[in-house]
Amino acid sequence: MRPYGHEVTVAEEPAAPTAAPRWVKVLDQTRCIGCHACTTACKSENQVPVGVTRTYVKSVEIGTFPQVRRAFQVTRCNQCTDAPCVAACPTGAMHRRPDGIVDFDKRICIGCKACIAACPYDAIFINPEDHSAEKCNFCAHRLDVGLEPACVTVCPTEAILVGDLHDPTSKVAKIVQREAVAVRRPEKETRPGLFYKGAHQATLDPLAARRPTGGLFAWATQGGSGRPALSQHVTSGHPRHPNSSAATLLSYDVPHQAPWGWRVSLYTWTKGLAAGAYLVALMLVLARTISWSSTLFRFVAPTVSLAFLAVTGALLVWDLKHPMRFWMLFLRPQWRSWLVRGGVVIAAYGAVLTAQLVAGALGSVEASKVLAGFGLPLGVLTAAYTAFLFAQAKARDLWQNPMLAPHLVVQAVLVGSATLILAAEALGTHHVLHNLTLALGTAAGAHLAMLVGETLPHHATAHGELAVDEMTLGRFAAFFWVGVVLVAAAVAAPWIGVAAAPLALVGLLAHEHAYVQAGQSVPLA
Repeated sequence: MRPYGHEVTVAEEPAAPTAAPRWVKVLDQTRCIGCHACTTACKSENQVPVGVTRTYVKSVEIGTFPQVRRAFQVTRCNQCTDAPCVAACPTGAMHRRPDGIVDFDKRICIGCKACIAACPYDAIFINPEDHSAEKCNFCAHRLDVGLEPACVTVCPTEAILVGDLHDPTSKVAKIVQREAVAVRRPEKETRPGLFYKGAHQATLDPLAARRPTGGLFAWATQGGSGRPALSQHVTSGHPRHPNSSAATLLSYDVPHQAPWGWRVSLYTWTKGLAAGAYLVALMLVLARTISWSSTLFRFVAPTVSLAFLAVTGALLVWDLKHPMRFWMLFLRPQWRSWLVRGGVVIAAYGAVLTAQLVAGALGSVEASKVLAGFGLPLGVLTAAYTAFLFAQAKARDLWQNPMLAPHLVVQAVLVGSATLILAAEALGTHHVLHNLTLALGTAAGAHLAMLVGETLPHHATAHGELAVDEMTLGRFAAFFWVGVVLVAAAVAAPWIGVAAAPLALVGLLAHEHAYVQAGQSVPLA
């Protein structure tokens, strides 16, 4: 893996005299004095509410007494050439202009927070007043009329420069093309339009500096029992600083909250159950354990799947900051977003389940067989598409796992089997319990084996390693280990029977919460 802040000495795109401008920004950290004038000017110009900022300044103490200095880092949107937030946005509210500025349209933002999860630079937030996503956009309204951004005009040391990278005579082009500059998180391959000159490694890498003991920062105390509102916020620095330099100490920080909370954790569980109940019932039919006309396949499985699919949709809409705009997912979709693709998959799967219920009520076995041809791939896609949604969250290294899609299918079989065991017991169809408990035990064993493969080896990145650490040993360890123990007990389903079903359901729910939240627990700036 390439280190944070590796030097870049060439322009991202070839200069052309007649080409459209490519607005970029250079932050000269050798000149920055940490006065926060850029932050206040930005808030005033763009009417940013108290509590959130489009640009903020952090600081790190470097050295040991008496040779100590303070290094600042100005943090804001990196105006990426390949912007993850643009790809993840389901409505095109986040979009990249021809001049390279990544801008936003609050009128069509649904508040899904996919852009926040995707941004590797912690630059996007939800405005608490209008509930829409917002970030630095280079003061595009000023640039469009020939004015400089507000932060540039107020910087007392001229540490902030904005210009056209395609203009070889511009000051920023000369610096980027002729001097040693750095970008943040180059391994994400977003090709940022924000360059740092003279930045210290401890300010570019959010894990490089040590956190202060007890959470005591300059001008503020963050986290801890005395500040419960901040206890779930993500603070820069490594919590156990195994790789942090003893000569670097984080002194001023702006913590940020994870974008996706318990509703997304619960959604991954309900969606798996909606997919698994039908898929497992279909497996029983194909294995000739039950017939196409059995009550379990005709009515129980489609009803359970539809019910939990409805809960899944309700959770997704509930988690939106603009829930009344959910229809924009379908009427003005941005097709690269897996929120859009997943919505289409869920809608199609719901239509097939409804048709299966109708076919069952009419007693049409042939129709059920035809519908199963569509239901099987749609059920698998319903279980697995979250892996591609999480993969678009490029900021979250834990979720960049090529085995996540098959793992989600295994989890769907796990909870689907458990649910059908309870249904079969209630209906008195005990002849299917052996096959269902066998499926449950096998899926539970496969889940644990895949979990071992995902957590025991050393992760490819420091961010991924820290996320695994937070999941297994840190803030979410209780959920993780409860999930492991309960699912491990469910491996014995062929011997303990119906009792294994609730253990598997609760165990996987605990695991999903630990996994989703731990992936968002690593500082990005």
